[in-house]
Amino acid sequence: MKPISLLSYALALFTTFGCQAQPGQAAAPRVGVAPGYSHALPRHALVGYLHNFDNGSGVLPLGQVDGSWDVIVLAFADDMGEGRIAFNPAPGLERARLVADIAARRAAGGIVVLSFGGELGTVTLRTQRDEDNFVRTTAQAIDAYGLDGIDIDLEKIAGVVHGAPVAARLVSAVKRLHAMYPNLYVSMAPEHPYVQGGWVSMEGIWGAYLPLIDGLRDELDLLHVQLYNNGGLPTPYHADPLPAGSVDMMVGSARMLIEGFELAGGKGRFEGLRPDQVALALPSGPRAAGSGHAPPAAIIRAFDCLTRATGCDALKPARPYPDFRGVMAWSINWDVADQGAFSVPVGTHLRQARAGQ
Repeated sequence: MKPISLLSYALALFTTFGCQAQPGQAAAPRVGVAPGYSHALPRHALVGYLHNFDNGSGVLPLGQVDGSWDVIVLAFADDMGEGRIAFNPAPGLERARLVADIAARRAAGGIVVLSFGGELGTVTLRTQRDEDNFVRTTAQAIDAYGLDGIDIDLEKIAGVVHGAPVAARLVSAVKRLHAMYPNLYVSMAPEHPYVQGGWVSMEGIWGAYLPLIDGLRDELDLLHVQLYNNGGLPTPYHADPLPAGSVDMMVGSARMLIEGFELAGGKGRFEGLRPDQVALALPSGPRAAGSGHAPPAAIIRAFDCLTRATGCDALKPARPYPDFRGVMAWSINWDVADQGAFSVPVGTHLRQARAGQ
């Protein structure tokens, strides 16, 4: 992340892509860290989604989230049509309190971002007008809530398939936002068929995120591909799909993202990302997702395998990747409901790893 000037800080606090925040929106924070300015990620980070809807785990004020989470992803923004988005806190969660909690978390060195998508979430991006509206209203949300950046978590319902306009429009829109906020944090959380699935097919949803990832390599801070709710992972390393929740699946998925892989049908090659741009993504517990849960001990072994080549099962990386970024969990809400069963062991291990390197 690049430092920003005092002038940029002042402009970020008071302007929004030429548009002032609308009446009724929360005022931009007057203290703390400028909107769109993200601290550098710790070498090994724990990322979690904080969802603003009750799916059995309850809703949770951000201020009650403990400090073990380095990045908090607010899930999800609402699609207001014609490219416009808005973030509406869940009933019972006060907007003013959320703004204050975000400012406090960021002042303490944390990162807070807004996610688009989810299982039922969409973003309307078909035309230039849609893209302009998306950029304008996303900037308004960044300024109104004092956010560090954005996360892209579009799934099947959002129509992300090869040839759909949403991918190209997102690339253009994110580049425009990044130009407005040079330190904008950008992450993605696609399901694995959309990414590593390009090794199997380059039709429909299979590999459909790859053009988006390629188009935003320079802007992308972190890619955490969901290793849940989609069964085993086909890889070049084994004849059968690697079982969900296994150490080999986690290691194999990260190897493909870092070391690259050939695309199906002779359609080229996905060139790997930097290790610091990649993290594992697992459910925080058995209740957090339909499938794919991995015990914390297995997640820790996969992380050690990737960073130090220890604790591996059958698969090993081509070499250790000591800068491999960390682990993402869906979700913070479920982890709190499970009394920290994920964040305590995994978060503690990540902090110990970065303290020892």
